[in-house]
Amino acid sequence: MAQDQVIRVLLIEDNPDFAKLVRLYLSKHEGTAFEVDWSDNGRGGIDRVVAEPERFDVILMDYFLPGMNGLEVTRTLQEKNISTPVVFLTVNKDVNLAVEVMKLGVEDYLVKEEVSTPILPKTILGVVEKRILQKEMAELEIRKKRLEAMQELIVGITHEVESPLLGMKTIVENLLTSGNNDKSGKYLSIIKENIDRIQMKLDKLKNLREDKTVQYIKDIRMIDLS
Repeated sequence: MAQDQVIRVLLIEDNPDFAKLVRLYLSKHEGTAFEVDWSDNGRGGIDRVVAEPERFDVILMDYFLPGMNGLEVTRTLQEKNISTPVVFLTVNKDVNLAVEVMKLGVEDYLVKEEVSTPILPKTILGVVEKRILQKEMAELEIRKKRLEAMQELIVGITHEVESPLLGMKTIVENLLTSGNNDKSGKYLSIIKENIDRIQMKLDKLKNLREDKTVQYIKDIRMIDLS
């Protein structure tokens, strides 16, 4: 993780004094800057995340909230396809709560007393780094599948194109060696150059070993053979 990266935290906590403590202790952490937005209830927190789903790196949430508790807020976020990782804050360690939390996919949970210790920033950083790694792994898997699909397509394309292309090249080379006039020889040379260029691109396609696609138009991508 880059040293100058700002970790954006949404704190959902109904106690304003405790919210101030979280901001205070995170601001003291050396090496990483934390930007903490605060919502004093679950519904307000949901609205914040839904309005800007890519803004926050982690949601730090009190389990006991007025109106909706932390599990209900988490379920609602999941129903809205919000994937921002969640860390719960609880008054004490509870095995039953821990099991319920992990079943729901919450990344971790901390006792509120740990807010004043290095455990809080370390936990947040660990959750963020884990999510970054998950995204990188998912992207690698997507690129792998895309490459496999391209390679399968390339086999079919080259099989259909290479045979007539080689036949055309043979004809052009025979005409060039048969002593045509300067004008026709010039056009034949241009045709041969283009055939060679197409053959070179086909060779690059056959030897494609990585996903070298680039953005073309909107959702359309093209293979980079430069």
